[in-house]
Amino acid sequence: MKNLLFIGDVVGKSGCDFLTEKLPQIKHTYNIDITVVNAENSAQGNGVTNHSAKSVIRAGADVITTGNHAFRQRSELDIYENDYIIRPANYPEGACVGKGICILDMGAYSVAVVNLMGTAYLEPLDNPFTKIDEMLPEINTKNIFVDFHAEATSEKKAMGYYLAGKVTGVFGTHTHVQTADETIIDSHTAYITDTGMTGVEKSCLGVEIKPAIDRLRFRMPVRFREAEGKCFLCGVIVAFDEKSGKAQNIQRIIIR
Repeated sequence: MKNLLFIGDVVGKSGCDFLTEKLPQIKHTYNIDITVVNAENSAQGNGVTNHSAKSVIRAGADVITTGNHAFRQRSELDIYENDYIIRPANYPEGACVGKGICILDMGAYSVAVVNLMGTAYLEPLDNPFTKIDEMLPEINTKNIFVDFHAEATSEKKAMGYYLAGKVTGVFGTHTHVQTADETIIDSHTAYITDTGMTGVEKSCLGVEIKPAIDRLRFRMPVRFREAEGKCFLCGVIVAFDEKSGKAQNIQRIIIR
């Protein structure tokens, strides 16, 4: 039995610093074998930079996933030359750098981490259901974990049921609010609609509260700034049988 830790969207410097502070102890406490972190908001002003990616990796991540802000930092797209940093696989062919899958060779077994993005209320990328169908026959391991970065809970739920029995885990990201619906679908696939975020807890999804309220109240453009204050870390831990690829347990965690 192996344990995979998946950590929800890391937001800004505060999130990176808190990850660095807390991740080593979490990995020790829960006997974690593999750590995957969504870091698409880890840079100042969204996206990922070389600096923020290195911070997340130094903290203890094995794989970095992203989402709709994957290419926000246009001057630093060379980060996707690293195999351990992936972007949604369903970006149109030839339209972007990087790749949507990372294969980790763990010696006696291997693990695939796939990044997909939903299309409901987000950019009209290629159909994520069609894309994962194309990918699965080419993945030479039963241990497959999917970061499904999507806005609509219905789309995330649909993907969870669609991939039941085909992958080890489906973890929703993007909305930054951890849901309480973690489950094992069909005695095989670990699922949660959203893993939550890592960053300042007293905030609007990691940014200052007042500008977020003003934007919604007055419908005027505002400049969002990273919030300051005490942080929390949200994620899930999945225990899985590395020989069969079946998830045995999923546990939500919130570290304050």
